[in-house]
Amino acid sequence: ADGIGLAASFDLPTGITTDGTYLYVADAFNKKIRKIEVATSVVTTLAGSGSSESVDGTGAAASFDRPTGITTDGTHLYVTDKYGNKIRKIVIATGVVTTLAGSGSQGSTDGTGAAAKFNYPSNIATDGTHLYVADYRNHKVRKIEIATGVVTTLAGGDGYGSDDGVGTAARFREPAGITTDGFALYVTDAGNHTIRKIE
Repeated sequence: ADGIGLAASFDLPTGITTDGTYLYVADAFNKKIRKIEVATSVVTTLAGSGSSESVDGTGAAASFDRPTGITTDGTHLYVTDKYGNKIRKIVIATGVVTTLAGSGSQGSTDGTGAAAKFNYPSNIATDGTHLYVADYRNHKVRKIEIATGVVTTLAGGDGYGSDDGVGTAARFREPAGITTDGFALYVTDAGNHTIRKIE
């Protein structure tokens, strides 16, 4: 339910980001993106119909399939549509939702836009030029050029492990969370119970 403060309700809110004025929440089980005005605690639904699909559209005409991670560049939101195996883009001002990358089927293929594949992408971070995705079941960290939608594998080899190394020589086990300070990436390597750093 939308509402003010305790009058609002969520169902497994998983990811959160802010532009300083609003909070944006990946409300996973409601399959919606919610917006909270920090000053007033007013909660509204920015996008998502609530159905378990992965359909582009505006506001409630769009749908997500278990959105879990979310980040912003101030103008757009970028969402890991985990069960949809896609990375979605939302124009904050209009609520227009499009698919930036991912075919929707499970895989680990690098490529541009819908030619790329993910396997339960769980979380996302941005430096303003690129997106960095914790690709949970691929045990990899993927990189997306925002302007072109080109997806490459930044780190993590095939299969899981806990090896340090460069690029695909490194191994993760179910990376779940990711953030950046602008110089390095920090990853919660959930299956290995460690925090990893990527320079």
